Amino acid sequence: MKNKTLFKSLSKNPVNLNKRTTLKWLGGSLLLASMGAKAVEKQEALSTPRYQRTIAYLGQHQAGVITPEQKHASFIALNLTVANADDIKRIFTTLTQRIAFLTQPRELQQRANPHLPPAESGILGTQLHPDELTVTVALGNSFFDSRFGFQAKKPKRLEPMKPFPNDRLDPKWCGGDVLLQLCANSQESVIYALRDILKHLSGKVYAVWKIDGFLPARDIDNRQTPINLFGFKDGSGNAPSSDNSLMNDLVWITEKQNEPQWCLGGSYQAVRLIRFALEFWDRTPLEDQENNFGRHRSTGAPIGMKQEMDDPQFEKDPHGDRVLFDSHMRRAEPRNPERYSAKLRRRSYSYSLGLTPSGQLDMGLIFISFQNNLKKGFIDTQKRLDGEPLERYIKPFGGGYYFVLPGISQEGDILAKGLFD
Repeated sequence: MKNKTLFKSLSKNPVNLNKRTTLKWLGGSLLLASMGAKAVEKQEALSTPRYQRTIAYLGQHQAGVITPEQKHASFIALNLTVANADDIKRIFTTLTQRIAFLTQPRELQQRANPHLPPAESGILGTQLHPDELTVTVALGNSFFDSRFGFQAKKPKRLEPMKPFPNDRLDPKWCGGDVLLQLCANSQESVIYALRDILKHLSGKVYAVWKIDGFLPARDIDNRQTPINLFGFKDGSGNAPSSDNSLMNDLVWITEKQNEPQWCLGGSYQAVRLIRFALEFWDRTPLEDQENNFGRHRSTGAPIGMKQEMDDPQFEKDPHGDRVLFDSHMRRAEPRNPERYSAKLRRRSYSYSLGLTPSGQLDMGLIFISFQNNLKKGFIDTQKRLDGEPLERYIKPFGGGYYFVLPGISQEGDILAKGLFD
């Protein structure tokens, strides 16, 4: 209040810069500054447009695993056309250099010779902001065959993805030596980065499959749980990424997993491309929809509860009268004997591919989960879900299991450095 009065009087009366007045004015200003500096700094950070923000690519772990979800994503699986380990090292050197370049603020590159192709695609104009871009690199099971001599360094739990009973896996949408996951807050930023990387890897890789994903912009901007194409919140039960101990237990490879030393800091990635029968779903009564998920559609709360993050209190519903035993929520994470009984952390996106051959909407979910043990994470969770009523509305058709490389510790290092030591 004293500072407000001081500023009010100063606005009405000329400032008399004698010693006493000057000290009084300075004292009030410094007090105001000390009280408000942190608030102003926080406000400026929040008001900075997201397309100007940078997510560091350096660290013990790769970005894009427990990083808060951006609005857009692209997943592309690549097969390698090179012949030996030296070629692989050059690929990862190039990949690392492009990730370091693309995830930082940068200037438009100009080429003086008009007879050469432009240095970059130009789709971002002159606004080459990082847009919170992350590029996450993972290796498929086929990478560790006999071509490059890395069989002895294969992560212990990496395997090909086998179909579950409800799957109709299409080989055209499965596997790949390398998987790139690119995420940013605009689709053009994702496309720009993808084109840049493929240009620099031209002749060394070819694409096996690719799919683009999106999340509701309003949910991401408001930091709310995203809503999927079924109209339900997706990921309410996710373990908090701020809990480092929990992330070590669920996501990251540590000494506890007894993996090859070079794998420390990495993770396993399960990718499932799941087509939704939306026309059928949209004719399903709300009560059935909510019972299939075990949650209220409008709030995301467990059935019988008020808020999205309320404890479902399964122990008070021993016969499954409120949250059905075969509901998605109760099967995926029964919370018996503990919380986070699904040993994974998910990072999923919706997709839209147009129409199926039969003329129905080809839309659904790119399910992504990260875990330090594929069996205890995704595979055991999926086995619990086998036969759930929701299977009437979903049909998995592609994806795979991959090993997410450890992070890049310092400038000058390269991705997969441990493979070549």
